[in-house]
Amino acid sequence: MSTEADPTPCRIAISVEYDGSGYRGWQAQKHDSQVVQTEVEKALSKVADEPIKVVCSGRTDSGVHASSQICHFDTVAHRDPYNWVMGVNTQLPNDISLSWAQQVDPEFHARFSGRSRQYVYLIRQSPYRSALLRNSMTFTHKRLDPELMGEAGSSLLGTHDFNAYRSAQCQAKTSVRTLSHLSVHCHEGVIAVHVEANGFLQNMVRNIVGVLTAIGSHEEPVIWARQVLESKDRTKGGVTAPPHGLYFLGPTYDDHFGLPKTVRIPQIAKDILRSDPLQ
Repeated sequence: MSTEADPTPCRIAISVEYDGSGYRGWQAQKHDSQVVQTEVEKALSKVADEPIKVVCSGRTDSGVHASSQICHFDTVAHRDPYNWVMGVNTQLPNDISLSWAQQVDPEFHARFSGRSRQYVYLIRQSPYRSALLRNSMTFTHKRLDPELMGEAGSSLLGTHDFNAYRSAQCQAKTSVRTLSHLSVHCHEGVIAVHVEANGFLQNMVRNIVGVLTAIGSHEEPVIWARQVLESKDRTKGGVTAPPHGLYFLGPTYDDHFGLPKTVRIPQIAKDILRSDPLQ
């Protein structure tokens, strides 16, 4: 894989897919190698033959998956998109892969250029747990009412202070976010909660799902989702849903950046999201 003589740095955008089960989240921590970012940067550095640091579109927590984590990095190494993807994938563990790479305008920023971000959360309803799906979905033996969940979720749409729906450890300077989409789908016993916002707070999606699950199981009334929101108090909310049911689908960007599709639905969620929303 040859490098061109041109020493001018270029900016490359990539889409990273990963199973987060074996990792303590995306972001590299001091002396912590068991994170996705470390693996991606090591692989890119080998292919570029120089140290590479990436900037991601949105950090994911321990155990959370991503079907399209968009990143960018700057490098003087010149490779065509095919060689970036194939070269890096040969250096990555099997639970992480690149789906595309593309040179972008230097003004593109994986995080700050994003207009919105999307997640989906999967809940499997069954009287018994699944050994094969244990890291792919959250299991519940309760019977959930997706219509109630969708009705409750609709009260969270719009621009609000989501302080009651974020982790106590969240370090974001403001807890105000705009939730532009929340729909609940059900297919063959699996419920999918699909959300889109201009940004998410730490554990925000998992805390929303925790509240909706309590409402769907008739433990709390529909109005409770709104009451928790208006309280602005995390202690008024429900349990935080487990991480392994959560998938980061990717961010959206303005068309002028000319990127491939940046929001990708994982196969495990496609049939559910194709069903009619119950909201």
